[in-house]
Amino acid sequence: MFQIDRSANRLRKLERTSFSEVGFREREHLQEWLATMPDALCEAMSEGEDGLLIIQKEFDGFDGTRERLDLLALDRTGQLVIIENKLDDSGRDVVWQALKYAAYCSSLKKAEIVGIFQKYLDRQGGGDAAGLICEFLGEDTLDEVVLNDGTNQRVVFIAANFRREVTATVLWLREHQIDARCVKVVPYRFGEEIFVDLQQVIPTPEAADYMIRMAQKESEERSASTAQGHRHKVRLAFWQQALEKLREDGSSRHQNVSPTKENWLSVGTGVSGCSYTLVLLKSQVRVEVTIQRASAAENKWIFDQLFAQREVIEHEFGEKLDWHRNDDQKRCLINLSQPWDGFDSENWPDMISWMSGRVRRLEAAFAEPLTQLNQRLKAGEATI
Repeated sequence: MFQIDRSANRLRKLERTSFSEVGFREREHLQEWLATMPDALCEAMSEGEDGLLIIQKEFDGFDGTRERLDLLALDRTGQLVIIENKLDDSGRDVVWQALKYAAYCSSLKKAEIVGIFQKYLDRQGGGDAAGLICEFLGEDTLDEVVLNDGTNQRVVFIAANFRREVTATVLWLREHQIDARCVKVVPYRFGEEIFVDLQQVIPTPEAADYMIRMAQKESEERSASTAQGHRHKVRLAFWQQALEKLREDGSSRHQNVSPTKENWLSVGTGVSGCSYTLVLLKSQVRVEVTIQRASAAENKWIFDQLFAQREVIEHEFGEKLDWHRNDDQKRCLINLSQPWDGFDSENWPDMISWMSGRVRRLEAAFAEPLTQLNQRLKAGEATI
């Protein structure tokens, strides 16, 4: 750390010292500095202004033990932050101590946390713990506040120097999704003045940004995977019931079809690359003729031949159909949809009845036109 000498246009190096040399102690000084000015720690960790709310110091409210946690705080997400302070040397056991405290704190309930903070405020001169927590988290009432959710407690180690076994363990903890950090606090002397510099060393600010993005990505992927698993279970259950109904209604094409986790279920029409398809979506269900041969030109030819018979086909089917030539795609579709909450199982009997009736009418309307087109395809009539 350097001081700027304006008159000489020079830098003057500040003398790095140790807390013991200048007579500072862990509890009397460092702990008090951070308790009364948590923004110093927030700035070092890029938490933003007022990013931490100190709710207790020298906390000893663990059942069956007389151990004391240096500082306990809340962050802006309502998670507990365990802060362990050391002066000139981290020592070997600081990680083990902090992890014990984190384990102890993991079971604290909202009311207990509010009570811990209230005791701290009472010793400091008073205040409303519940109100201050609501204000800090931006909520109107304590009922809306979520505190200490899950096992996502955070751990912060503070010291002038960290031993290798400490930094190695902190890095390992971070690899296993535990938010552990090392903040180096170094005293400097310039004449009679003492300065303190706090810098986060694990993770580095650049690495922290990267790790935050990666953690968010992994969280999104886990959420997506969970949602996907739920969708697969819903679809399997739906198609199981749908196939039972189709078989009861006499659909020979569905006799040997198995339920699937996909959102569609197809059976052949007798024309290669063309199928009768049932589609289950969150907001609707569909029955359709799917035209998806290897050749886009053949698909368009089949579609155009069927479209030329549109009035006859729709008369036979009994309803207007939606015709999608999809000139920018290989596949063509002819379908009918019905809005429904497809994932609400209470709707399934009506949905399945609708699909069963419509797909059988679809088969009746398209059977003869597709048979004729198949013969023309085999004769090479489709000009590619």
